[in-house]
Amino acid sequence: MPAPHGTAPARRGRPRSEAVERAIIEGVLRLLEEGVSIDALSMERVARTAGVGKATVYRRWPGKDALLLAVVGELEEPQAELPGTSVRDDLVTILEWYRRVGLAKRNSAVLRTMMSHVSSHPKLWHQYHDSVIKVRREALHGVLRRGLESGELRGGLDVELLGELFAGPMLTRTVLHEGKDLPEGLAEQIVDSVLGGVRAPE
Repeated sequence: MPAPHGTAPARRGRPRSEAVERAIIEGVLRLLEEGVSIDALSMERVARTAGVGKATVYRRWPGKDALLLAVVGELEEPQAELPGTSVRDDLVTILEWYRRVGLAKRNSAVLRTMMSHVSSHPKLWHQYHDSVIKVRREALHGVLRRGLESGELRGGLDVELLGELFAGPMLTRTVLHEGKDLPEGLAEQIVDSVLGGVRAPE
């Protein structure tokens, strides 16, 4: 029977429990910290560790890959909120967030293990790219488009190339050369160096 006009239809099924999801994710982390390999990690073992039924895990994630992506998302720094005061301020905020993500990966053995697994499995890496990397890139491109539209950046520049110019130095240090320092102030240094070449003339 349809719901009366002006009222929302009743939701079917049990509400998702944040406490249950937290227990499951913590169960995965506990197993990894105890030395269980990702290949040996099963949905059944996670369920036992979390103290829930296997069906409870599968109701939230269809398989191990989806669960692992959720765990990676939980371990990573939350997306930074952009101040919106200027293109420079927003770019510094984004690159500083990249820097913190890089530091977190260096300091967390579990996160390094997870990312190594994700990058070595093409299907899982593709899912990670679509759900995480693409979102980060679009946030950066959105700031650059705004800068081109407002005249803060020189017109006629390619947004994708601009994004690589700003993000490239930080990603090189955090991904390709993990021994490189990630000091405070690095985000400002990169942004100001690149802006010197692409800022619109006054």
